[in-house]
Amino acid sequence: MNETRQIKIFDTTLRDGEQSPGCSMNVQEKLRLARQLDRLGVDILEAGFPIASEGDFAAVQTIARTFDRPVIAALARASEHDITLAWKALKDAAHPRIHIFLATSEIHLQHKLRISQQQCLEQARRAVALAKTFCDDIEFSPEDATRTEPEFLFEILETVIAEGATTVNIPDTVGYAIPHEYAQLLTNIQKTVRGANVVTISTHCHNDLGLAVANSLAGVNAGARQIECTINGIGERAGNAALEEIVMAMQVRADYYGVETNIQSSELFPASQMLAEITGVQVQPNKAIVGRNAFAHEAGIHQDGMLKNALTYEIMTPASVGVPESRLVLGKHSGRHALSLRCAALGYELDRRELDDVYRKFVVLADEIKTVQDHHLEAMLRELNRTQRPALVKKPQAVKSPALAAAASTSGSKKGSRFTTGKPTVDVVARPTDRHREHEDYLWGV
Repeated sequence: MNETRQIKIFDTTLRDGEQSPGCSMNVQEKLRLARQLDRLGVDILEAGFPIASEGDFAAVQTIARTFDRPVIAALARASEHDITLAWKALKDAAHPRIHIFLATSEIHLQHKLRISQQQCLEQARRAVALAKTFCDDIEFSPEDATRTEPEFLFEILETVIAEGATTVNIPDTVGYAIPHEYAQLLTNIQKTVRGANVVTISTHCHNDLGLAVANSLAGVNAGARQIECTINGIGERAGNAALEEIVMAMQVRADYYGVETNIQSSELFPASQMLAEITGVQVQPNKAIVGRNAFAHEAGIHQDGMLKNALTYEIMTPASVGVPESRLVLGKHSGRHALSLRCAALGYELDRRELDDVYRKFVVLADEIKTVQDHHLEAMLRELNRTQRPALVKKPQAVKSPALAAAASTSGSKKGSRFTTGKPTVDVVARPTDRHREHEDYLWGV
């Protein structure tokens, strides 16, 4: 049996992520988020870019002195001053890593650095050799690797490996690559570059074409053993590959990827929420895994399926990523099943005729105000009490939580299972036993 490959998660939220406009953090904010990233289980925590500012130097130094488990990385350009300062910030870390980058594409060499390929090669060699005098763990990133002439990229990777680099990262700096192309590049590196088999190949993909996660996962399939990513996918321009999406793709589809990480996935949502709180940059509602709507259901057919078995529309449990529970959102697309459940949760059990009356009023209201809240339903139910059924009163055993009771799983999933959602339970209302009635409820959701 083949041994499951371990994928290292390199989190750069505190460095590349912080470069996202409006996402800068002070030392205490970085330290607070670093504690959450440690709880999350990231393998490498890139704490900052010490040369950038005194604050960034202080943040890297503080984080390096605080954590014993993860590797603490600091970024440096391929210059003596950057590397020396990075080491000064890192030297108290239990597991330090100096991460050196240097642009290698022709457009960067000509228009940004204004040096030749030979000068670039020599600069990279000297930089890694210097860093190696400080610590053993050295990562090298040829910036804009995916637009670099392949032969030159192979040559510079061979050079830095020979000088002692232990990780070579292949950045898609401007989000230009497509998955098949990126995977092929990593395959060619492993076939062509001498020493590639003894170092860790890493991915670092940006999201300019919306392909950062797809490219990173393609890299895993092509043999990469480290993925660089950020919480909520924050970063330069359109951002980096989103850590939570990568991790859950590999976990939910373990049958396909056949890899493992050290990430405690139940800490993903707390990490997302903390980052949003610190930066003030909120997550888009439909963001995968951690968005407000990731476990919310409004369409009647979806709600009906969820109430019968959460596996119908959720491929992972909310709890598996740290989300408290699924939500049934009552709107114009909702069906009677969800409305009946919500009324019962508020303490009212309705017969079919009463539910019909409430449902008709509900649909009209939902068309006007988009989302129907509990106080709206309460008003409708009070009106029903007053006009049709004065004896109707709230029952003391009403469900306290307004969320979907069916979201709670009765059992955990087996590791490696394709689906990570257990069988849900519904203890709010009795399910119809008549099959015709069940079918009718389903059709009402259309």
